[in-house]
Amino acid sequence: MLDIEAVLGPEGQLSRSLPGFSWRQQQQEMAEAVAGALDSGGRLIAEAGTGTGKTFAYLVPALLSGSKVIISTGTRNLQDQLFRRDLPLLQEALAIPARVALLKGRSNYLCLHRMELALLDARGHSREVAMQLRQIQQWSLETRSGDIAELGELPEETPVWPLITSNGDNCLGSECPAYGKCHLVEARRRAQEVDIVVINHHLLCADFSIKDEGFGELLPAADAYIIDEAHQLPEVASNFFGISVGTRQFLELCRDTRSEYVKEAGDLPRLLEQVDHLEKAARDFRLAFGNDGQRGTWEEIAGNPDVRNGLAYLRQELDALHGMLDAVSGRGKGLDSCRDRAKGLADLLTRICEPEEAGGEVRWFEVHTHSLRLTSTPLEVSGLFREQMARHPAAWIFTSATLAVGESFDHFQLQMGIDDAQTRRWESPFDYREQALWFVPRGLPEPSAPDYTEKVVELALPMLEASRGRAFLLFTSHRALRLAAQWLEARTELPLLVQGTAPKAELLERFVEQGNAVLLGTSSFWEGVDVRGEALSLVVIDKLPFASPGDPVLKARLDAIRKRGGNPFMQYQVPQAVIALKQGAGRLIRDVTDRGVLVVCDPRLLRKSYGHTFLEAMPDFARTRELADVLAFFGVAPAG
Repeated sequence: MLDIEAVLGPEGQLSRSLPGFSWRQQQQEMAEAVAGALDSGGRLIAEAGTGTGKTFAYLVPALLSGSKVIISTGTRNLQDQLFRRDLPLLQEALAIPARVALLKGRSNYLCLHRMELALLDARGHSREVAMQLRQIQQWSLETRSGDIAELGELPEETPVWPLITSNGDNCLGSECPAYGKCHLVEARRRAQEVDIVVINHHLLCADFSIKDEGFGELLPAADAYIIDEAHQLPEVASNFFGISVGTRQFLELCRDTRSEYVKEAGDLPRLLEQVDHLEKAARDFRLAFGNDGQRGTWEEIAGNPDVRNGLAYLRQELDALHGMLDAVSGRGKGLDSCRDRAKGLADLLTRICEPEEAGGEVRWFEVHTHSLRLTSTPLEVSGLFREQMARHPAAWIFTSATLAVGESFDHFQLQMGIDDAQTRRWESPFDYREQALWFVPRGLPEPSAPDYTEKVVELALPMLEASRGRAFLLFTSHRALRLAAQWLEARTELPLLVQGTAPKAELLERFVEQGNAVLLGTSSFWEGVDVRGEALSLVVIDKLPFASPGDPVLKARLDAIRKRGGNPFMQYQVPQAVIALKQGAGRLIRDVTDRGVLVVCDPRLLRKSYGHTFLEAMPDFARTRELADVLAFFGVAPAG
């Protein structure tokens, strides 16, 4: 066993050498449990409340173990934090010369071949994209990693990214003329050679689902897998173990065929005409589904004559393009790749629209303004994930601040097929009763009432004024978010920052800088957001975060539980909502000196029998039902 106390204990190495480090019993105990799992090759599921210091609790034993460890996180931001800040800090403090690599998915790396194609065929590029391409070309001469995160000054939404990165469809693999200089190949080579590889859940599941053709397995064999933010894993795994095809893939195939034609052929005008036909068929197929924002099962729409005709037209034009590309096979690696992609897209359409056997998955569609996606999602990933863990014999450690419902890990274990694991929970070391107040207001209507959102922001307004902004208003729907923003704009002088008006990182930066702002957000602000100190002193949550009952995947999962004789609401919907609420509440107190008020407006919390499940799962805040107590918390006397 590793001597964890010598590093993380009250008189340990980090207490002596790391400024600002303070001993936490929960952190030391968790690190000892992680070390035990690493030593035995066992499985551990660990919930560590906010402030436990769970990152060091798994990094220290990972570094000390001398084992090959893969650490998977929920987001690229957390990946960068581990690789660029936390691991170097610990390595220096502990004088451990472990070799560490950062590995991201292929779309995070510059593809030199695709950049060359984009520069060669500049037709259709806007002036802005053309300027960005030149900027990227200059950067390509300087970068060592090819990680596009280095191009932070370029907007996240710019259409230049798919032009200069590859995906599983369009990567030429070892046939690529730039293979010898490929940044992705180099990143994967480094990952094979080091002791610790930092990845994210998308890459972990991509490796498991063997979707990244052309490179073999993405990840090296490992002695241990440490999964942080593990509560996100079931959804990510569900996406990756399914199959999906979208109209964007057809349009990208058309664009790439044109580019490769310019480079490798140039004497087959009928091929370009066929590309135009396929492009029109893909756009017409999208239009057959009507307005954007729709989601539903394939069965709901498959009988629609416009959809049937659109699908037949799309297949016809796709087959015609494949035939033409097959006829010129050997003219160039790029055109041969486009031929293979056309065949692959045809196969995906067949597997989703006309599967050989139905059952065990839900087939559904999602319509966006300019695109359409068809997906087949497995109803359960437990068997698939259990199989993958068996194929990768190693220590497996799953951790998050929100994995349990009350004291039970059953929900997470059932979702992921993890039967034989040790489970441990550590409460937050924060003094929640002194630092935080939880307010559940009286007198609000049922959440289904048409004026519910207006009543919520009306209630929130005096609290926002008392807290001098410094608040998050978190909503369970975009519609409620828009209504609240409109209502508040006319009634407060406080600066409002509304999700969707700027990138998430920029909104958070402005929130901290302004010091009196109110940030209105939906699900993407419920987790992974860390605002410490006085900048955030009030979190208002409009409703218990039950997933939308209209979601086709959720409906199918609930039906499957019902058919097995289970209670889908209590077995699935309530546990999912409890974990989401814990995440939202976790935004408030991020440090020992933080103080704040949490407001959960939903009256069902106290009126419904299932409310106690939420109450028991939440941190031990002081509680009130009186607005006056909230105002007093902020030093404001109630009016009158």
